[in-house]
Amino acid sequence: MAVYDLEEQEQLDEFKSWWKQYRKLVLLVVIAVAVTVSAIQGWHYYRNKQAFEAGELYSQLQGAAGSGDQRKVQDISVVLVEKYPRTGYAALAALAGAKAAFDSGDAEGAKTRLQWVAANGREDEMRDIARLRLAAVLLDEKKYDEALKLLEAQHADALSALYADLRGDVLVAQGRNNEARSAYQLALDKSNAKSTYRALIRVKLDALGEAK
Repeated sequence: MAVYDLEEQEQLDEFKSWWKQYRKLVLLVVIAVAVTVSAIQGWHYYRNKQAFEAGELYSQLQGAAGSGDQRKVQDISVVLVEKYPRTGYAALAALAGAKAAFDSGDAEGAKTRLQWVAANGREDEMRDIARLRLAAVLLDEKKYDEALKLLEAQHADALSALYADLRGDVLVAQGRNNEARSAYQLALDKSNAKSTYRALIRVKLDALGEAK
């Protein structure tokens, strides 16, 4: 037993010596880990809280849109973009706010919201949709070159028909019918064979007649 007691004492002495030498470092590591864990937990709580609050606001926005309250839609969209820009609801709210602004005759307000989504949207498709709608507003303002530049940007294949169709509209407005015809044909080729949208593209294409 004495041998074991001696070994235990030696180990204890070694530990004391090690602890005396490294205790500050160990304590610093422990504190650092505790702070990191706390920060991560705090961040998750904050992010979840932000998402919940943004979701509540977006539900209110949808209700306002359903009742036709364009002013309220725009007001809520501003709050969502300013207070919760990192949530997925911000881009959706900005798109809704842009539509409400445009429908109310505020083209500048619509463009500002669409430009924000095009630059800050978290998903590629959101940014693509924003550019498409912004190009439509620019077409309405007869800013054809700006609209075409947006429509030339890389975009999701699922939106190719819409991009090509709108490009055709811009080219027709510029009197570039041959190029418009090609754009409409591309829109027709890219559209779903079962989509009723194809009929509208076909009408536009037929209205241009044969190529000259």
